[in-house]
Amino acid sequence: MINRLISTANSHDFRSYNGLLCTAMIAVLSSLIANLSWVKAIHLSPVVIGILLGMLIGNILHIPHAWAGGIQFAAKRLLRIAIIFYGFRISFQEISQVGTGALIIDSLVVSLTLLFGFFVGKKLLKLDTELSLLISAGAAICGAAAVLAVESVLKTDPYKATIAVGTVVLFGTLSMFLFPLLHHIGFFGFNDHQFSIFAGASIHEVAQVLVAGTNVSEDAGKVAVIVKMIRVLLLVPVLFMLSIWSSTSGQTKNHHRKLIIPWFAVGFILVIIFNSLHILPAFYVDMLNQLDIMLLTMAMVAIGIETKFNKIKAVGMKPFYLAIILLFWLMGSVLFMVKFSY
Repeated sequence: MINRLISTANSHDFRSYNGLLCTAMIAVLSSLIANLSWVKAIHLSPVVIGILLGMLIGNILHIPHAWAGGIQFAAKRLLRIAIIFYGFRISFQEISQVGTGALIIDSLVVSLTLLFGFFVGKKLLKLDTELSLLISAGAAICGAAAVLAVESVLKTDPYKATIAVGTVVLFGTLSMFLFPLLHHIGFFGFNDHQFSIFAGASIHEVAQVLVAGTNVSEDAGKVAVIVKMIRVLLLVPVLFMLSIWSSTSGQTKNHHRKLIIPWFAVGFILVIIFNSLHILPAFYVDMLNQLDIMLLTMAMVAIGIETKFNKIKAVGMKPFYLAIILLFWLMGSVLFMVKFSY
């Protein structure tokens, strides 16, 4: 399957590896910056730093046209490979630990947030279809990884993915600090276990969920991450449904109406199954996870390079209004679900 992804690179102007090398170098720099103590303190990942550096370089420096093939390869093909390897973070044994209640809550959160976000973005805020879906997917499922996976299915303009990732980073970080604070002052009325379910089902990024959960207790952090991983797993059916929708709808760039099967989503599931067998020692799984972060960072760098500030400026503040609405939607709806179920 990975060979299938790589073989399509010949369709790009890939005569020079300079573009791909450029994204790799910036990704390494992003990783070095992310390991600085003060950067760790504010929980900025290499993926986020990568897209920021990519945007700066893409808008300030002149990138040779001959590099475009390598940059596009990183933005499209490496991204899909990275999503496949993202499955090494999940096992079905971990998911089974939290029971069916968390699965039901996560399923409702993902489906209702996607529908609600699409309605608010498209109908009320008058955002375009793609941007509404990207922002909603980032909030509903697993942050930047979900944005990138959905972007790969819808094949949107790079600046839209950049905007969506920006909202995920901003409001996911806000919820990471806000939700534990509200729990500590008794605003939610949760016990620690209830809060772990709430955090896993409502906060955007996996790392943000871990930070929020461990702010309460180590056990709460572990449960919250498992609940979050169920949301990550739900990315697969969402990708297939969006693929079917985009092939039958005239609103996206897939005007040819040909059904595009997101094979990387199948690969994602196969990797989860393999990881659940515990064949590889933990050391090698950790190495694969580190490689996956590098691939994701390279993809984000490439998307950042292809993003132009004038296009972001033209969209205005509406994407952030949608992200704010989704933050309060997640907090309120998941609060009700947890209170009702636990």
